Amino acid sequence: MISTPEAITITERVNAFLATPKKLLIDGRWEEAVSGKTFPTYDPATEQILTTVSEGDKADIEKAAIAARRAFEHGAWPRLTPSERGRLLWKIADLIEQHAEELALLESLDNGKAVTNVRLIDIPVSVDIFRYMAGWTTKIEGTTIPLSPADAPSSHYFAYTLREPVGVVGQIIPWNYPLMMAAMRVAPALAAGCTVILKPAEQTPLTALRFGEILQEAGLPAGVVNIVPGYGETAGAALAEHPDVDKISFTGSTEVGRLILKASAINIKRISLELGGKSPNIIFKDARLEDAIRGAADAIFANHGQVCCAGSRLYIEQDIFDEVIAGVSAISKEIKLGPGIDPSATMGPLISDEQLHRVCGYLESGFQQGARAVTGGQRVNRAGYYVEPTILVDTTADMKVVQEEIFGPVVVAQPFKDASEIAPIANNTHYGLAAGIWTQDISKAHHLANRLRAGTVWINSYSIFDSALPFGGYKQSGYGREMAHSALDTYTEVKAVCIKL
Repeated sequence: MISTPEAITITERVNAFLATPKKLLIDGRWEEAVSGKTFPTYDPATEQILTTVSEGDKADIEKAAIAARRAFEHGAWPRLTPSERGRLLWKIADLIEQHAEELALLESLDNGKAVTNVRLIDIPVSVDIFRYMAGWTTKIEGTTIPLSPADAPSSHYFAYTLREPVGVVGQIIPWNYPLMMAAMRVAPALAAGCTVILKPAEQTPLTALRFGEILQEAGLPAGVVNIVPGYGETAGAALAEHPDVDKISFTGSTEVGRLILKASAINIKRISLELGGKSPNIIFKDARLEDAIRGAADAIFANHGQVCCAGSRLYIEQDIFDEVIAGVSAISKEIKLGPGIDPSATMGPLISDEQLHRVCGYLESGFQQGARAVTGGQRVNRAGYYVEPTILVDTTADMKVVQEEIFGPVVVAQPFKDASEIAPIANNTHYGLAAGIWTQDISKAHHLANRLRAGTVWINSYSIFDSALPFGGYKQSGYGREMAHSALDTYTEVKAVCIKL
C-alpha cells in the first residue's frame, strides 16, 4: 500500500501521533483529564486499540467553559478585527490542506471509512468551509431602520441593528464525518466571533485532536477553541447544561437531541440541532435510469450508509421497479469491503460493535416482519464491524426498517403507481432531513419538491453539498441550518439600538 517516501513520512507522523496518549485542549494547553481517566479508541476494521485518550467529564467542561468565557470577554480574540479573523480562518484552511494526507489516514483508521473518500470529500469540504467563512467575517452587518413611532410622530430617531457573537458555544459532533463536522461547526462560530468548546464523539476523537494542533499552529488565541473528548452521558451532558455556555450545536440522533433540549433549558441556551433522517429517494419511469440507479446506490451505500441524510427509503415507479432494483443490486455486489486504509476497498466497516448490533437487529426485525433481502442482509464473517450492502423489498410502511433510522448500508425499496400518491408516502415519517427526486419532467420535479417536507431536496442528484448551501431538517430532524450564510444566524444575536435625535 505504501510505496513513496512521502507516504512513508506521513505514516510515520501518524504512528508518532498515535504512540502517545492524547490529551484535552483547554485554554491553549494540552492537559490530562482532572479525573486522570482515559478511554481507548478503536480501529473498526480490526477491532484493535489505536491509542488512549483522556476522558473529559464535568470538571473538564467547567475548566473549558472558564477558559472560553475568559477568551470571549477579555482575551485577544475580541480585540481582533473582522479582517484579522478572516485571515486566521484562511490560514487554518491552508494548514488542513497542507496536512491532508495525514488527516485522511487518521480519519480512515479511527472511523473505518475509505481513505480515498476522505481525500475526495471530507478534507476538501473541511478546507472549503473555512475559506468560505473567512470571507464572511467582514460582512456580518446590521441595518438602519426608519421609525414611525405612534406616540411621538414629530420626534426623530436614528435606529439600527448590530449582529454580535452569541458568546461561548458548545459543539457536540458525531462520529460519521468527524473532521468535516468539526470544521462545519467551528468555522462559522469563529467567523462570528464566538469561542468554542468542542466535544468530539468518543468513537472518533483523533482528527479533532489533530485539528486542535492545527489551530494552535495557525495562531488561534488560547481558550478560543477548547477540545474535550469524553462520553455523551458525562462530558456531553455537562456541556449541554453548563450555565456559562450560551449556545449548543449538536449533530446526532433524535433521541439524544431531545436530551440536549431538556438540558439546555437551565439557562435557555440557543440551540441548533441536526438530527436523524429517513430520507425518501423517488425514481420516476421518465428518469435517466442509468443516472438514477447509480444515484440511488450512492445515496445509501456512501460512507457505509452512516449518513444522516442517506436515501434509505427508495420509492420506484412500478413499471421500472425490477429494473432499478436489479441495477442497484448489481452495484452493491461490486462494492469491495475492507479496511479504510486499503486503497482498493470501497466500503469500510461500521463504526463500532454497538452499531453493528444495531444494524443487524434492524435486519432481523425486517425479516421477521416479512421483508426480503434481494442482496446482502448479513454480517460479514471476518474481523471488524462489517455488514453487507443490503436491499430490502416486500416492505410496508408499518415496518421498523421503514420507519426508523438504521444508519447502515441498508435501503428499503417499495414501488408506487403514480405521482399523485408519492408525496404523502414520502412524508410519512417523523423525519424531514432530505429527499431525492429523479425525473426528466422539470415541472413534476418542482411540484413534488414543494410538497416534500424536507430541509434539502436533490433533483437528479443526491448528497450534493456546498459551503454556500444551507443544510438542516424539518420535523424531528432538528432545526437551525449549518453551512452557508444561514449558519452565521445561529451564532449571532441581533441587537436593536434606537437614538432620539
